[in-house]
Amino acid sequence: MGSILSGTEAASLVRALPGVDAVGLEARAAGLATRSVKKESKAKAIDLAISMIDLTTLEGADTPGKVKSLAAKAVRPDGDAPSTAAVCVYPSLVPTAAAALAGTGVKVASVATGFPAGQVPLEIRLADTESAVRAGADEIDMVVNRGAFLSGDLERVYHEIKAVKAAAEGARLKVILETGELVTYDDVRRASWLAMYAGADFIKTSTGKVGVNATLPVTLLMMQAVRDYRALTGIQVGVKPAGGIRNTKDAIKYLVCINETLGDDWLSNEWFRFGASSLLNDLLMQRQKLKTGHYSGPDYVTVD
Repeated sequence: MGSILSGTEAASLVRALPGVDAVGLEARAAGLATRSVKKESKAKAIDLAISMIDLTTLEGADTPGKVKSLAAKAVRPDGDAPSTAAVCVYPSLVPTAAAALAGTGVKVASVATGFPAGQVPLEIRLADTESAVRAGADEIDMVVNRGAFLSGDLERVYHEIKAVKAAAEGARLKVILETGELVTYDDVRRASWLAMYAGADFIKTSTGKVGVNATLPVTLLMMQAVRDYRALTGIQVGVKPAGGIRNTKDAIKYLVCINETLGDDWLSNEWFRFGASSLLNDLLMQRQKLKTGHYSGPDYVTVD
């Protein structure tokens, strides 16, 4: 359905979406956050969470050496732990990541499109995307034009997402909504649907570069959107919370939320990801605790 809509039609449908029951949404998220997970299930949940991580480094001081180390950690985090889903880097470091991950099954993701603000001309964002894919990116994490969205120019946002999708040449497209800047639940819902109508393969909460990043209520709202979008169109879209998810306890809350809201169809790294840099270390330490009964020393995991 998304592929056959005009920008005007998509914008009209998005503007007609009902408002979000904020009290109900937050109560539902709070209730899901209290669910306990037994020891046997916790071990499985930890490995599932590891397999869902887009292990990320997006700093101005990133170097090829750091990316190679991160790639090695992604492929073999610890002993018999599963590999992560992907390594996410700036476009200039895609060739390094692609070479390091060749043949491993771990994907290369790149934040093309003028990350994190996206405030560059569209032709530059498209060239950035095309270059990253040519260099070996399997996935593109694009930032939406929040200025256009917040000023009501939904048609422009729709057409820009469609253009990036075309430039990605078959790479999976994760559309970063930057929910902390959208502020309201109503706008998060509208942006989620607009991105899906425009062809997003994933909708992603945040860049991790603003004050408010992923939260459980916002991610729950996005899960409800992808559920309802599949019911309407038959098209399944993934969800990626990113920024601020640092420990196992929080990761498990998100997994419970997926299980209760979306079910088994989304409980894999094909359809759910965590955008994180430090989460993996805590998951590995908790994994070791379950296996041995005690925490390992502070040097057990690498410092990224």
